[in-house]
Amino acid sequence: MEVILKQDMANLGQKDEIVKVKDGYANNYLVPQHFAMFATPSAKKVHAENLRQKAHKEEKIKDDALVISKKLEGVSLTISTKTSSTGKIYGSINTIQVAEALEAKGFNIDRKQIALAEDQIKEIGKYVATIKLHKEVKVEVQLEIVSE
Repeated sequence: MEVILKQDMANLGQKDEIVKVKDGYANNYLVPQHFAMFATPSAKKVHAENLRQKAHKEEKIKDDALVISKKLEGVSLTISTKTSSTGKIYGSINTIQVAEALEAKGFNIDRKQIALAEDQIKEIGKYVATIKLHKEVKVEVQLEIVSE
């Protein structure tokens, strides 16, 4: 029996895949638990149309991410913070401060899209932040942490 998966299933397949399973597995587990739906001819047509529309939307999101990544290339951020006499930062610099610095430069980037080489920066110096705009589009931004 063929079913269309509604979510990723270990050892079975990914979301939106059409897979063959035994009748009892589909009737007694996958469909009642809403993990899959029966792959009838009409459901396959609807599924194909949904995949086509999803691919079109995904392409537009990727194009927008590429435009933003071109603008972000070469951008370097300077973040000033209070430090001790030895160069240690009181507290730390994390993705929230990087997102605020990007917003001050005119980029509206969510902090969840920003990844630092270290979880938190605790000393002044130069660092690199990776911004994941799309699953295929990443850009690196140079950070310079200075003392106030």
